[in-house]
Amino acid sequence: MNTGTIEFIYIAPAATAPTLAVKEAIAIPGSGLEGDRYALGQGTFSKPEPDFELTLIEAEAIEALKRDYKVELAPGEARRNLVTRGIALNHLAGRDFQIGEVRVRGIRLCEPCDHLQRLAGRELIKGLRHRGGLRAQILTRGAIRVGDLVSAHKD
Repeated sequence: MNTGTIEFIYIAPAATAPTLAVKEAIAIPGSGLEGDRYALGQGTFSKPEPDFELTLIEAEAIEALKRDYKVELAPGEARRNLVTRGIALNHLAGRDFQIGEVRVRGIRLCEPCDHLQRLAGRELIKGLRHRGGLRAQILTRGAIRVGDLVSAHKD
């Protein structure tokens, strides 16, 4: 799948703070989403690395977790900034892609970790292995909105 949409946008002001759903967020190159823990240097894994600027997960992965492992997870509990539908995020690792008006680069898979599992309070690692999303670098500043198109750039 080479195109999809943004279903949800989440930011959290601090490392373990609950995520807040927003309709729009400003993507800032070298930083993250305005108001988010990683842009503020408050994330659990905050460090000056481009792969902590933006995180994405497929809505389909969250649905598969419930279907295949009987584990319910609300989209915001995944603690990823963006929840997409209709695009295979794993295929975007190492590639540039577009989210609305913002150009980003997929850096690496965002595998589930013990920290996420502790915050969610349920067994997630097995069900999200290789489906935990994507870490991305923000290349251009702009707004990302719910409903925006996500599209892979042709190489």
